[in-house]
Amino acid sequence: MRLLRSALLMLYFAIYTVPYGTMCILCFPLLNAHRRYWMAAFWCRSTLLALRVINGIRYEIIGWENLPDGPAVLLSKHQSAWETIAFPALMPRPLCYVFKRELLFIPFFGWTLGLLKMVHIDRKQGKDAFGSVIRQGRERLADGSWVIMFPEGTRTPVGRSGKYKTGGARFAIGAKAPVVPIAHNAGRVWPRNAFTKNPGIVTVSIGPAIDTDGLSPDQLNTRVEKWIEAEMRRIDPSAYSSEAVSA
Repeated sequence: MRLLRSALLMLYFAIYTVPYGTMCILCFPLLNAHRRYWMAAFWCRSTLLALRVINGIRYEIIGWENLPDGPAVLLSKHQSAWETIAFPALMPRPLCYVFKRELLFIPFFGWTLGLLKMVHIDRKQGKDAFGSVIRQGRERLADGSWVIMFPEGTRTPVGRSGKYKTGGARFAIGAKAPVVPIAHNAGRVWPRNAFTKNPGIVTVSIGPAIDTDGLSPDQLNTRVEKWIEAEMRRIDPSAYSSEAVSA
């Protein structure tokens, strides 16, 4: 049954995403940046509903009160594709993802992404690439958006932790914006590199904002990692039960 439901989800993506992406490409030139974003975010909301109806995937959010009323950089655990789809649908402000420029050339997805005000990295710029990210990010924060990054860089399997890179911390310090750490267990329902989706509840936990003033990138990165990884063990203790055994 899970395999069949997962196949139905792929059918949903094929039938819904291409026409919706085409509509976005046609409509975006007529809309301002704010309306473009929320039009794209509607696809994310629709997909969360599809995941609930087709695959039995729901979610709960802890710590809404920790979201600041101002600029912020969100640094999140990365376990699956679920969070990249869910966060634009759930967050009260537009989100700017930091992504590789090469993604702009993916049909429909990349074309739509290119018409949104995101932050892209052009690695051909070498040492100047990060400076460009800071400039773009400051502009987006000034427009009222939040920048979101995944410190681990790539999706990590349930119960594991990737190396937390300092890029997000460096960006937040350079942009003079507080950091909001986010933990979640989305890998439980949408496993990394797996076709089959599992029914269940994704718990998203939003941590207290961390003031970046006076912190070095390493210090900030360590605080983010410690909070996220400790919270992961609280919201998904069975995933880390082997640690207790080995201890």
